[in-house]
Amino acid sequence: MNKDQVAGHATDLKGKVKEATGKLVGSEKLQGEGLADQAVGKTQAKVGDAKEAVKKAIDKA
Repeated sequence: MNKDQVAGHATDLKGKVKEATGKLVGSEKLQGEGLADQAVGKTQAKVGDAKEAVKKAIDKA
């Protein structure tokens, strides 16, 4: 697992917590921020997945 994957999963988790907190306190702004953080985290994790796949392909060659 590379740093992009770890950071992406952490950001996704942070977003889930923000979204849940926003729902709990009735804050649409906080819910929106949570959803945005989740999108950023998932994208960053996918970038990390791609980097990992390239690294494995290079190591195989």
